[in-house]
Amino acid sequence: MRVAVITDIHSNRPALEAVLAAIDKVDVEETWCLGDVVGYGAEPDRCTELVKERADFCLVGNHDLAVLDELDVSAFSSAAAEAVVWTQEHAKEETFAFLRELQPAGERTEVGLYHASPRDPVWEYVLSIDQATDCLELQPQRVALIGHSHVALFFSGPDAGQNGDVRGVQALDGARIDLGEGRWLVNPGSVGQPRDGDPRAAWLELDTGEWTAQFHRVEYDIGQAAKAIAETDLPKQLGDRLYVGQ
Repeated sequence: MRVAVITDIHSNRPALEAVLAAIDKVDVEETWCLGDVVGYGAEPDRCTELVKERADFCLVGNHDLAVLDELDVSAFSSAAAEAVVWTQEHAKEETFAFLRELQPAGERTEVGLYHASPRDPVWEYVLSIDQATDCLELQPQRVALIGHSHVALFFSGPDAGQNGDVRGVQALDGARIDLGEGRWLVNPGSVGQPRDGDPRAAWLELDTGEWTAQFHRVEYDIGQAAKAIAETDLPKQLGDRLYVGQ
């Protein structure tokens, strides 16, 4: 099966629409979303509507859970916490209803799906070799997809019972990886708030028949997304950071 994988949209409609347009140009059978549809940005309802229309499978992320009052925001940055409150006050009930039906982990065609990590599907940021090593040992699936860190990257290690080192690589636009052997933990990067220094929206093209994956970046109208934030009571810095991919 050929799949488009998206994650961490964060109420950024221009970025999501650009990614969906790019997905429409390739031959995929399903679209999977790894969560955090809302939070940070100014258009939670439209982003939720688009995900509901287009995603064949969707997880819930930590910001989604916070908006539902199912996660304490004391560990959030002040701007992130303000965005949670703003979303609670402005989003439609249909948005909350959709998010309530989702879980932070799942499986699809032998691929593990986790918003954050196999060890902690809601909160862990997998950015180090040590973290990835633990997760690769814990995950029941040979290949797993994660989001949450907003960094496009992958970790790979030996098959269960074999010796070898785990390696990790930050993935650039167009990077293609062969998932045919070994154990893998793959993060597509963020659609709506990249934090890897590349402000373009990110998504992943996965082929579970050939066991390959390719990372993609898409230009979008950052000014439009930042303006939407500036026209609300959301912290202005949430729009400014979009220009630098941090």
